[in-house]
Amino acid sequence: MSGTIERTRRSDYRRFQAISTRWMDNDVYGHVNNVVYYSWFDTAVNRLLVVNGVLDIHHGKTIGLVVETGCRYFAPTAFPDEIQAGVRVAHVGTSSVRYEIGLFKNNEDEASAVGHFVHVYVDRDSKRPVPVDDRMRGFLDSLKA
Repeated sequence: MSGTIERTRRSDYRRFQAISTRWMDNDVYGHVNNVVYYSWFDTAVNRLLVVNGVLDIHHGKTIGLVVETGCRYFAPTAFPDEIQAGVRVAHVGTSSVRYEIGLFKNNEDEASAVGHFVHVYVDRDSKRPVPVDDRMRGFLDSLKA
């Protein structure tokens, strides 16, 4: 994420996934540890892809590999907060997609954290990039900001 990353609002996102914090997510400082946020990003995006039928994680010929990721933190979260992960698509290339995720705690309107990651879609066996297929591209277009 180059430049200044602004704190986003719920209205900036197209779809949401609920995520429950767990007791083990808190670190010694009493808030969710930064590495957990990256897991939430991955979970929110991949759950959307799987439940909408555009990614078969067990048998599909195409898989997404994360090649870039980043996060900016604005407010702490802690167990037992309930998190809503807002997901949007910033860019779809030939074989890559940039997802942007906002994490909202306890129905707050402003994000506690804003992050992104880039998937490159590859053939499961060869790990060589493949074009995003039409079905996936149609779904991704519905998530564009």
